[in-house]
Amino acid sequence: MELQTTPSSDSFGAAVTGIDLRRDLAPEQVAAIRKAWLQHQVLAFPGQSLTLEEFERFAATLGPYGQDPYFDSLPDHPHVAAVRRDADETTPIFAETWHSDWSFLASPPSATLLCSAIIPPVGGDTLFADQYAAWEALPAGTKALLEKRMGIHSARRGYAPDGMYGAKDKGRSMAIRYSEDAMATQLHPIARRHPETGRDALFVSPGYTIGIDGMPEDEATDLLSELFAHQKRDRFVYRHRWSPDMVVMWDNRCVVHSATGGYDGHARLLHRITIA
Repeated sequence: MELQTTPSSDSFGAAVTGIDLRRDLAPEQVAAIRKAWLQHQVLAFPGQSLTLEEFERFAATLGPYGQDPYFDSLPDHPHVAAVRRDADETTPIFAETWHSDWSFLASPPSATLLCSAIIPPVGGDTLFADQYAAWEALPAGTKALLEKRMGIHSARRGYAPDGMYGAKDKGRSMAIRYSEDAMATQLHPIARRHPETGRDALFVSPGYTIGIDGMPEDEATDLLSELFAHQKRDRFVYRHRWSPDMVVMWDNRCVVHSATGGYDGHARLLHRITIA
């Protein structure tokens, strides 16, 4: 059966069928997936009942494994992390703040893959926002102000000892490692050019962008607040609804995302692999 791509009803995102990710993929199949991914930014593969080994094998066709600096990996699977929430857990929802994964790294990951293991009967959607469209929709004057500017990225709000997932975060089922290393900063262009498509995307997020290089803090804070509100407008957002046995991959270079709750009293488990 030939690979089929069905765009979502939102402005981006697509479902991919006609392929079995449990099998070794031919080069032309991998090329077709990459082409669809670059076009649609978020791909969902329903009906894929994968073992961890099969999930790893598929991920390895897309590029080298990336690093997950603040997660413990699964035993015997050093590149797989568990995005887990137990049924009786009361901690804040993990990754509820909009972000592009690990944007505070010098070389942030290109892709993130999630494979559903336990899906609650309600809630748990993932929101994605198209940052090509967010950049293109900015007023010309704002673009002119920002196009040569660098955003200051840091993991401190989440993973420093006093961060969201730091020393005071008790009772969380996920294996998160907070560290003083999270205080480090990294600069990235606010208008970041995608290395494969050549398109500019807005590359900031409330999760990891803490300032603008060379701009007074109060001025940068006000401008970033405007950008954070702008980048998640409804017209840029694709709401992904999970189902059992589903793999989802997205492009961190042009998409930000946010987890949602709404499944209190139910367990949820996804397995995650990051692509460098």
